[in-house]
Amino acid sequence: MARAEPFSRFLCPQRKGGVFSLKCSADSSCGLLGPAVAGAARVRVGLGTAMCSWTAAWRRASCSVLRPGEGRPPPGSLSDLLQSSVAGQDTGAEAAAARRRRPGATSVLLFPGQGSQRVGMGRGLLRSLSARGLFARAREVLGYDLLSLCLQGPQTELDRTVHCQPAVFVSSLAAVEKLSHQWPDVIENCVAAAGFSVGEFAALVFAGALDFEEALYAVKVRAEAMQQASEAVPSGMLSIIGQPKSDFKVACIEAREHCRSLGVEDPVCEVANYLFPDSRVIAGHLQALKFLEENSRKYYFARTKMLPVSGAFHTRLMESAIEPLAKVLKSVEIRKPLINVYSNVDGKKYIHSKCIKHLLVKQLVSPVKWEQTMHEIYERTKRTEFPFTYEVGPGKQLGTMLRNCNLKAWRAYKHIEVSEDEEVEEA
Repeated sequence: MARAEPFSRFLCPQRKGGVFSLKCSADSSCGLLGPAVAGAARVRVGLGTAMCSWTAAWRRASCSVLRPGEGRPPPGSLSDLLQSSVAGQDTGAEAAAARRRRPGATSVLLFPGQGSQRVGMGRGLLRSLSARGLFARAREVLGYDLLSLCLQGPQTELDRTVHCQPAVFVSSLAAVEKLSHQWPDVIENCVAAAGFSVGEFAALVFAGALDFEEALYAVKVRAEAMQQASEAVPSGMLSIIGQPKSDFKVACIEAREHCRSLGVEDPVCEVANYLFPDSRVIAGHLQALKFLEENSRKYYFARTKMLPVSGAFHTRLMESAIEPLAKVLKSVEIRKPLINVYSNVDGKKYIHSKCIKHLLVKQLVSPVKWEQTMHEIYERTKRTEFPFTYEVGPGKQLGTMLRNCNLKAWRAYKHIEVSEDEEVEEA
């Protein structure tokens, strides 16, 4: 039996000696990690002792080597997405997998970002043992009871960047656990994932590119660095639903000029999120955002709303957060995703693992191109069916954006609730 390689080690003050080290044991179950492919052999690697249900097909194959044709998991599972890299696939399995991957038979998972958090999220996940297990593991990494904060609040504490980013990240992956119990075929036939801002980390974990604990620790460091950057300058984010004649560029220019007239040096006011046609999130100094609210009619804004975030994320006001995140990601092993995962920075799918670290860091100071991502995922020829889309995590904002980007794709959309107490049967 082949011995599994240990996971990357990374700094974690909650662990003895300041080091968090994870190793795969012979009795551990497969976790938030896809199979490592080495030639014709596939090594099943476990993550801790908790097993994520979307890898339930690998339950008996934990930490073992599968030779071609021996104990192969069912076609269509996430591991089969690597079939082109594995020798010995039979023609029948390939044909079955191909049929499953017709657009109408496939699925896409969308992971929300900061701003979707609310007290009570997680209540709808408590019946899932594996979902509760994720929160238990999160407590070890974070050093506090995240589930209690999600369930009881207060909202003001949950809204803090240092708390809401880990909360949304863990709740979203716990929602995947719930989904995998309700409809396992959705997970097995998933071909793409995308996450909004911090949700991109969850998408990469789901796709097997990142380990859960390592990704959560990176999210923790990211959130702390962004919180510090936010406290340095009074700033925020303004969601705007515009019209075809709305000129966001001119609005930002004039808002910056207004800030200069107030004595603000080097003011920031720029598009931080591309949500859907004629809708943007503009971030920057609070004086600039107040100016835009007061002059919304001038710029043909139909509606404006301040977001419950503490800073101007995805602008250059977050530059101080670059170094801490880059440092922790440097020690994290990142693999090629098992399914297509799309970057917020350019709206394109990751081609290889080398660019993931770079773009996750660049994302801090770059606008989230969500509208472009939706077009990239769902653009197809006429009469081609759309995949089923599932938003996993708190809120339904991504569903609203999808509806405004592509109505036909939205008709196959469903939200996996994390707040309501729904019946979830364990496998």
